[in-house]
Amino acid sequence: MNLICEKLNIKFPIIQGGMGNVSNAELASAISNAGGLGTIGAGTMSPEEVEDLIIATKGMTEKPFAVNVPLTVASDVKEILRLLIKHKVEVVSLSAGNPAPYIAKLKENGLKVICVVASVYHAQKAEAAGADMLVAEGYEAAGLNSPYETTTMVLLPQVSRSVAIPVIAAGGIADGSGLAAAFALGAQGVQMGTRFIATKEAPFHDIYKTSLVEADDTKTLIVGRSTGKIRRIYDTPYAQKLIQLEKNGVEPQEFLAHTSEDHHILGAVKGDLENGFINSGQIAGAINDVPSVKDLLETMMKEAQETVSMLNKRLI
Repeated sequence: MNLICEKLNIKFPIIQGGMGNVSNAELASAISNAGGLGTIGAGTMSPEEVEDLIIATKGMTEKPFAVNVPLTVASDVKEILRLLIKHKVEVVSLSAGNPAPYIAKLKENGLKVICVVASVYHAQKAEAAGADMLVAEGYEAAGLNSPYETTTMVLLPQVSRSVAIPVIAAGGIADGSGLAAAFALGAQGVQMGTRFIATKEAPFHDIYKTSLVEADDTKTLIVGRSTGKIRRIYDTPYAQKLIQLEKNGVEPQEFLAHTSEDHHILGAVKGDLENGFINSGQIAGAINDVPSVKDLLETMMKEAQETVSMLNKRLI
């Protein structure tokens, strides 16, 4: 049996990435109910808001789901982690910071711990600290990104060879061939964010979904290099405003205000692309439909198997 499926008690080795303050119970529960691992993100929400989201998700699924906690931006890491223990959330995903101080306590209370990493060094440190599994996230991914700018195809095999625990690939994956490629490079599963936006159950604005379906391979860009807060987003009028702010020498704190979760919600939920941004991975150009989550996962598994079969024929 696949190690990720066995450890997380899921049917398919496909998990949802954290989506910050636009996380919602509807999409996370749909993914878990369909056999993957749904994820809700703590983002910068208050502990009370995170607790409400946990309760709502539990009300929509009896399957395991995860909560992603971005350690350097979450409002109150210790209180949020306490809530995960209180509500017996099965899986916690730790990202954007040092997970070492928190892993032992979470595992003592029966939670599985996934750590998101972008380098071999951090992968080894997370493993040494007790992580159950890792997400190796490449530079193609949406949202906040690593300053290393290492692509998934380069990062994944190096991380996989450097640790003994299971590795999940993230960044640039949206279909069965991507799933098969991730396994070929050493992964035991994949994490997706952008692809799950363009699904029927995702309660995001239609403008967001349509933008992804209509995207080509050049429709994402990087902002924040000048401030040290690198983020991959969709090329929109607001994205161009952010680029101009950087050209004008914007101060880091001012830039953070312009890329806050409030502006993320304006774009993703309200569809206001003049005053808000939408995250998007480079894989957007490969998305051309809006299926149900169930159909997406089942199609991906079928495509992955067909891809492996085709490769076997090519290699013989």
